[in-house]
Amino acid sequence: MEYSKSSKCHLFLLIIVFYVVSGANFMQLSSDQASLLAFKAGIVADPKHALETWNASSTQVCNWLGVHCDKKSGRVVELDLSHHSLQGTISPFLSNLSYLEILDLSQNLFHGYIPQELGTLFQLRQLSLSSNLLEGNIPSQFGSLRQLVYLDLGSNKLTGEIPMPHLCNGSSSLQYIDLSNNSLTGKVPLKNECVLRELKFLLLWSNQLVGEVPAALSNSTRLEWLDMESNSLRGELPSNIVYKMPHLQFLYLSYNHFRSHNGNTDLKPFFSSLANSSNLQELELAGNHLGGELPSVIGNLSTNLVQIHLDDNHIYGPIPREISNLVNLTLLNLSSNLLNGSIRTELCQLQKLERLYLSNNSFSGTIPTEFGNVLHLGLLDLSKNKLSGTIPDSFANLSQLRRLFLYENDLSGMIPPSLGNCINLEILDLSHNGITGNIPSEVAGLSSLKLYLNLSSNHLDGPIPLELSKMDMVLAVDLSSNNLSSTIPSQLGSCIALEYLNLSSNHLQGDLPPSIGHLPYLKGLDVSFNLLTGEIPQTLEGSTTLVQLNFSYNNFSGNVTNKGAFSSLTIGSFLGNPGLCGSLIGMPNCHRKRTHHFPMAMLVSLIVAAIIFMVGYPIILKSKFGRHLAVASAKDTESEEKENKELNLPRISYNQLIEATGGFSSSSLIGSGQFGHVYKGTLTDNTCIAVKVLTPIAAGEISGSFKRECEVLRRTRHRNLIRIKTICSRPDFKALVLPLMPNGSLENHLYPSPEMKHGLDLIQLVSICNDVAEGMAYLHHHSPVKVVHCDLKPSNILLDVDMTAMVTDFGISRLIKGVDEHTSINDSASFSSTQGLLCGSVGYIAPEYGMGRRASTQGDVYSYGVLLLEIVTGKRPTDVLFQEGSSLHEWVKSFYPNKFQPIVEEAVMRLSPSYAPPITNDQSKRWREVILEMLELGLICTQYNPSTRPTMLDIAHEVGQLKEYLSCSSSQLIEEDPTELRLDIGYQQFVVTL
Repeated sequence: MEYSKSSKCHLFLLIIVFYVVSGANFMQLSSDQASLLAFKAGIVADPKHALETWNASSTQVCNWLGVHCDKKSGRVVELDLSHHSLQGTISPFLSNLSYLEILDLSQNLFHGYIPQELGTLFQLRQLSLSSNLLEGNIPSQFGSLRQLVYLDLGSNKLTGEIPMPHLCNGSSSLQYIDLSNNSLTGKVPLKNECVLRELKFLLLWSNQLVGEVPAALSNSTRLEWLDMESNSLRGELPSNIVYKMPHLQFLYLSYNHFRSHNGNTDLKPFFSSLANSSNLQELELAGNHLGGELPSVIGNLSTNLVQIHLDDNHIYGPIPREISNLVNLTLLNLSSNLLNGSIRTELCQLQKLERLYLSNNSFSGTIPTEFGNVLHLGLLDLSKNKLSGTIPDSFANLSQLRRLFLYENDLSGMIPPSLGNCINLEILDLSHNGITGNIPSEVAGLSSLKLYLNLSSNHLDGPIPLELSKMDMVLAVDLSSNNLSSTIPSQLGSCIALEYLNLSSNHLQGDLPPSIGHLPYLKGLDVSFNLLTGEIPQTLEGSTTLVQLNFSYNNFSGNVTNKGAFSSLTIGSFLGNPGLCGSLIGMPNCHRKRTHHFPMAMLVSLIVAAIIFMVGYPIILKSKFGRHLAVASAKDTESEEKENKELNLPRISYNQLIEATGGFSSSSLIGSGQFGHVYKGTLTDNTCIAVKVLTPIAAGEISGSFKRECEVLRRTRHRNLIRIKTICSRPDFKALVLPLMPNGSLENHLYPSPEMKHGLDLIQLVSICNDVAEGMAYLHHHSPVKVVHCDLKPSNILLDVDMTAMVTDFGISRLIKGVDEHTSINDSASFSSTQGLLCGSVGYIAPEYGMGRRASTQGDVYSYGVLLLEIVTGKRPTDVLFQEGSSLHEWVKSFYPNKFQPIVEEAVMRLSPSYAPPITNDQSKRWREVILEMLELGLICTQYNPSTRPTMLDIAHEVGQLKEYLSCSSSQLIEEDPTELRLDIGYQQFVVTL
């Protein structure tokens, strides 16, 4: 084919244009690559190795993790590296990604300033830098981002004012703005001429903003979520603004300085303005000191309302009966106001109500018996009012009730025994009333109580019920300032979780039982102002946990030493006991009477006792258990064999377990949990075992717990998970037989007794944390049936002969069969908030469980985070709860990030090995780095929002690196031949000389 001269010229020009355009595209792509590599250069730590694929030799940037390109131009349009724990600064070279539409670097550890150059990314539609450590001002250049729809800078350390162009740039495209949880100051810079018509979410909570809610916000008629709580905003409640927001669903204005209308006397205009918001679900106005009566128009609010928070204000008058129109309400908080009158029975028409707070008001009259009809009620707080009459029997209908607070009222009559039907009750506080009569055995036997029982300052009489010993999970019991008589039952020693016991100001007599001194966690004991006699038990002196003791004004006698738990006490703990003597300052010295007969009498007594024990005990044991062993039915034997056969396990009979544990004697008891007791034993072949015997709280619960634990233990195979030996199952008895861990539980080592030579050092603890993380990661991600443990804590971590950690106690675990873990956390259908309160132990329970969320792997991550913080700080989470009034997470967070030094230094001293030479300066530096990493990881794991927590796979990887890092530094203590080891952690290289 021949071409004309003209055609050849055209073809030549086309070729030239093609190469010019191709070259330009190539240069642009090279520019994108250079910008990304410059960003990577600012990363100092990449724990997840997210940027491994990012290197100069790979020109295909569109295949790099987190990078997405436009199909036509090939230019980078999206960079999403959220949730990768990246550390470093944000490079201004990202501004060269001129086609970028989405930039998401949230949920990392970036620090430093936000580059103002990002304001030149004019195509940007979504920018998220939330949950980092960024500081400084918000760049005013962001006002040039006219295409921006989504902006999230929340949960950083940003300061200064919100730039005017930020909210007023002539653009109406913004739909989502989150600047919350920073330290921003000044007013909200939204002028009247600024119109954000597309805005749906405005989150400014937890800053230092002042002024009034800007009137221009009324132009944002599509707003669904407005959160301005925890600032210093002033002025009248914004009635004229919210009136124009028909789509409003969430309104949070708590903890500011707002006032109601007409000089803080009229709430009606504001509640009337909300009647137009037909989709309103949550309303929070707490902590504003709002005045006025609660208007009847509150009944005109959306029937979609599920939560109302009006606590900590100056609202007065009665509760309007129209509140019963809010039929979907699950939480109503009117506490700490000036409300009066009787408690409306109309409240009891709210059939979906789960939590009701009416405390610290001036309500009078009786407690409505109709509360017994609110079957979903899980928390009822009527404390600190002027209520009279008796406690309604109808409370027995509240099977979901977890927490009942009636203290500081004028209640009279007896405690209804029917309260014992509330089998899920965790807290019962009836203190400071005028209640009379005995403590019902049904109430004393509430084994579900696991926080506290407070019946103090009443007129109760009679003995302390023996059934109180069934409360083996309760943390505190206060029966002080009553008229209780008789003796203190020794069975209280069975309340093995007890930390505080107050029996003061009663008429108790007799000896103080030594069994109380054996309580493994007891920290406070007050028996003052009673009629107790005899010697103070030596078991109390030997306690390793007791710190608060008061024996004053009794009739105790004998010698008091200044050793053990008594070493920190003064004479003030023993006043009013003229028969006491000892070495404490202010106490008379003891005068010993010499006698030649005493040593001989003691010797004879010991010999006789030994003969009786050797001859009589086997006879007693045989008599006690022989008959029971003989009548074991063939049906029971068949049941044992059937279940063991199904699980492919060897058979150990019920009789053998009785013989191995001495009849499940108290001396064999080594632990107790929500669903059972654990005994140590030895089989006839000298095999040491641990027997977990399930305690029947309710037949259904025990059956379910037993089957769950068997199912989990049968299907899991991992070196860091306890292995089942066999089971013993009969209609009246169910037990798991496990290998006995010779080194006990982690809790025993975190809080060692004086006879232990030393606790665990940091190297051992990090290794244990790694073992636990590996075991939990297997349960969450690799087990044949996904498992949520639900009760991860130190006492459920056992240590074998090599100090390898094994996770145990799956009694309340949830099996997730083929369900994605994220699905379970968001799906709260048919699952009330009260059910969530069961998922774990106090101090380790994830906060979302208290709000109705399902048990989830994120809940286990929270418990693991508490475990890390507990190990580093040396504080039990319950200690912080009782002493500081906050969670361990909040207590540690209050020191973050610049006040960690005292915690770190204390941890280095406490966790240094006492059996080896002192650590070197280099090792000390490494230890401080690891402790700091553990603190930060603990805080990340215990974040309030479960979706922001890492997975157990991430945690196992991170703690594994810490273990490697520490083991290299510690190996200097044992290696003799010097070598050199290079260790990469993230993108840092450490050279260790061994």
